[in-house]
Amino acid sequence: MHVSRPQGNALVEDYLAGRSPAAGFYEGVWNELSSFESKAAEVDGRFDRAARERAAGALLPGVLAGGEERLQRWVEADGLMVTTGQQPGLFGGPLYSLYKGITAIRLARELEERLERPVLPVFWIASEDHDWEEADHTFSVDRENELQRLVMPDPGAAQRALHRFPLGAAAQETLDGFLATLPRSDFSEGFAEILRAGFDAKSTMPEAFRTVMEGLLGPHGMWFTDAALPALKKASSEVLLEEVDRAEELEAILQRNAEALESAGYETQVHVMPGGVNLFLEGPGGRERLYRHADGFQLHRSEEAISRDGIAARLAEDPASLSPNVLLRPVVESTVFPTVGYVAGPGEMAYYGQLREYFEAFGIQMPVIYPRHSALVVEGKIRKVIDKFHLELDQLSRPHHELATEIARDEVPDDVRQALAQIRSAVGEGSGKLLAAARAVDPTLKGPVSHARTAAFQAFEDAERKILHSVKRENEIALGQLEKAQLHLFPGGKPQERVLNPFYYLFRYGNPFLERLVEEFEVDLGVSTG
Repeated sequence: MHVSRPQGNALVEDYLAGRSPAAGFYEGVWNELSSFESKAAEVDGRFDRAARERAAGALLPGVLAGGEERLQRWVEADGLMVTTGQQPGLFGGPLYSLYKGITAIRLARELEERLERPVLPVFWIASEDHDWEEADHTFSVDRENELQRLVMPDPGAAQRALHRFPLGAAAQETLDGFLATLPRSDFSEGFAEILRAGFDAKSTMPEAFRTVMEGLLGPHGMWFTDAALPALKKASSEVLLEEVDRAEELEAILQRNAEALESAGYETQVHVMPGGVNLFLEGPGGRERLYRHADGFQLHRSEEAISRDGIAARLAEDPASLSPNVLLRPVVESTVFPTVGYVAGPGEMAYYGQLREYFEAFGIQMPVIYPRHSALVVEGKIRKVIDKFHLELDQLSRPHHELATEIARDEVPDDVRQALAQIRSAVGEGSGKLLAAARAVDPTLKGPVSHARTAAFQAFEDAERKILHSVKRENEIALGQLEKAQLHLFPGGKPQERVLNPFYYLFRYGNPFLERLVEEFEVDLGVSTG
């Protein structure tokens, strides 16, 4: 496992390096304990015992033995949280969802030891998301080393929140297809049971995703919450209505922060839409973005007009009908939970850079944003191929044809390379002399001589291509192995963690794969300066 941090845009890279002006758009320093100590003090000023009991009630029951007792101790001992989250994904989604959870587990353990108080890692499942096409697929490498895209048929999403509808009869067939791609080992059946427990006809995509992630991360201490959980919706209703009441003011704050980012030379990750309210309301067109309109509000797609009182009435009738967008969701989380740190991927880190003043407008200090770990998993069979060609890992992200041509060129015998170089040199030198001599005879001979020179070079380039083709043919098996290695490490030219499903490795290597990740994802917060 090659463990690192995922790369982001200029704002993210400067934040991780502690460089100005990026640091000014965030709260604290991500790898310094004192930043978490400062945030903990701010949390304590807002969360008394009753608030922590409400936060505990907004968690889903855990699978960890002794979980209820731990949760009660957490309430009594002024506990804190490290949070992370993700939209639901088919069969657990890509590897990075797992990596976010394990990073949160390791950060919570470190903070619990250093702050000497309970710290729970909590995974927020974004069940209110309505992008079915983002959630409906996953990728796996099958037993023939081919990349397979598995897709769950649309059960009639129609822009509705993912928690609103079950997967239906297609769930079993899709799961069977996925299981057929995975390797077999002594570990296979246990992990297959986790998948079967989640992905059945009656489960929604968020429920299935939660069951899978809890089966993997629950034994390591992870707690879960669901964006549509009634207790969470009840605890967040006031902040949602505050966004409605202060929409114009809050839009101006976000726009001002976006302009400050751009003035500092950074790009904004989330565009601030004029008139946009950072909320979605379920209407005739499914889950729709709210906009300020005339003296009230309007739904984006259906153009249904609605008043502030109308929004409040729908919220009272169905608390799940009103939900935050990507900018308001972090504020909702920090309102409900005593969050000191949020584990984020590079895209999330970028949009958190837009939110510091927005948090402050709600009377909240932004949590410390901690970058998730990244891992590139290199199996032994892949390592052998890489070593055979004397390659660096990042070279395998290049298109296969480019890499194969470069390798074939290196495999061309020295005497052939030398002969080609000599011929080119001779043609270049000879044609130059011929051109000079011919122009003395007749200046119009420049064209024919230059054409002959170009044709000669082209002929030898064609010969070199044929030589390279022959070398590739002789090394066809080895280059085929290289192509498979690239598929495992950079499928489709993308980072492994953003494409491949974790169950390929779990079926092959079992719980030791998870334990290795937990061990490798080290957290170092330095020495407190407080």
